[in-house]
Amino acid sequence: MTAVFARTTFHDALARLADPQLLRELAYVGGRWIAGHEGASFKVTDPASSATLAWVAALDADETGDAISAASDALPGWRSLLPQQRAKILRKWHDLMLETREDLALLMTLEQGKPLAESRGEIDYAASFIEWYAEEGKRLNAESVTSHLAGAEMIVRREALGVVGIVTPWNFPCAMITRKAAAALAAGCTVVAHPSSETPLSALALAELGERAGIPAGVFNVVTGSAATIVGRMNADPRVRAMSFTGSTDIGKLIAGQCAQTMKRLVMELGGHAPLIVFADADIEKAADIAMAAKFATSGQDCLAANRIYVERRALADFTRAFKARIEALKVASGLEPDAEIGPLMHERAIAKVEEQVADALKRGAKLGTGGKRHKAGALFFEPTLLTDVPDDALIMREETFGPVAAITAFDSEDEVIARANDTDYGLVAYVVTENGARQMRLGRALEYGMVAINRVKITGGPIPFGGWKQSGLGREGSRHGIEAFTELKYLCIDTAA
Repeated sequence: MTAVFARTTFHDALARLADPQLLRELAYVGGRWIAGHEGASFKVTDPASSATLAWVAALDADETGDAISAASDALPGWRSLLPQQRAKILRKWHDLMLETREDLALLMTLEQGKPLAESRGEIDYAASFIEWYAEEGKRLNAESVTSHLAGAEMIVRREALGVVGIVTPWNFPCAMITRKAAAALAAGCTVVAHPSSETPLSALALAELGERAGIPAGVFNVVTGSAATIVGRMNADPRVRAMSFTGSTDIGKLIAGQCAQTMKRLVMELGGHAPLIVFADADIEKAADIAMAAKFATSGQDCLAANRIYVERRALADFTRAFKARIEALKVASGLEPDAEIGPLMHERAIAKVEEQVADALKRGAKLGTGGKRHKAGALFFEPTLLTDVPDDALIMREETFGPVAAITAFDSEDEVIARANDTDYGLVAYVVTENGARQMRLGRALEYGMVAINRVKITGGPIPFGGWKQSGLGREGSRHGIEAFTELKYLCIDTAA
């Protein structure tokens, strides 16, 4: 195993790592830890304090090509293994993640900002996809087709697609890697992963654990550096047969356009604009708890976050009162502090966008219930905010919000709120809170979203197909659909005539 890169910086909290070798500053290509050309690197900082955490290797287009070559060379050996052999390696990777859970959570909180409790939860969630696909890879069975030709036997089988490019965002730096990579690896594909430059340390730690688990050289590569350089190189290379991307719809469209030249398979989880609909028959205290979980997890920096909260007018006053009390009780602090609930936003651009949306809503007639400005905890902290009476033409009702700002508006009828909830280009997830069973079924059918959560928030995991309608994405992650995305169908017609 290659020695840890010589450190040039040190954040005090990094001394808490039980396994310092999980902190990697070099990219991982072909089973080797490599520096960027002429030592090129970029800085990774703690959003809570702006302190430097690491200087990470910045690879160029040629080095990205080397990673693709390594994945291409490793493909025949990896896909020829029995699914049970791949599963054994993946299961070891899963076990090592859980064994190092505290260190992985610490690295995540330091580079991403989310509270440690949320980081620990993400490690468990991320590991669960490896466990799921370690087993699911054994179930990619061939099927026999009833022959329509005399003297012929017909078989349809699924085979590994090839090299898979993975591009992940900064808000879930472990889970977005494993949800994609575990499916691809279980199918027999090899992977070139590019993590966000804001949060590369989590992905590099996963590469370290993957090496320890016995993932062969070249099967799982992590390429760090400029997204435009690295992703552009992957999109253009015909050896990369699929691109799996999580991020904004605008960037997804750019990637799709670049991939058209090589006809790549695309799996995309793009922007969300989730409605949360509360009916008057709901348990209001439960509804307020659901709204808190749906809005403020990861400080609101979540594509599943409730962006538009519609409350039936008869319940509006009671819900608003209960919701506001909970918002004002949230603890805003560095994710390292005990009981922290709202951490920093990722960067200044996120703060500026939240400020713009709040100002726009107030200008258009919304009322400020609480919060509304930067928090004294630090430059990238924003007060948990409640806006009421928000009109549908406000920016926050039309654009995704990545921050701790909740927008409430009233509705009067079921048909009305369905039409308003569906009036968007996005369709990732919708939340419904009602005790009326018939209404639950009606809303479940009428809402134009890939996922609908009724009277709860947590719905994702290995067994379910995660993804959206309209401009919220292409394909699905998780479930058998997630692994099938990284396979090709092959039809065999065998002559059996005497």
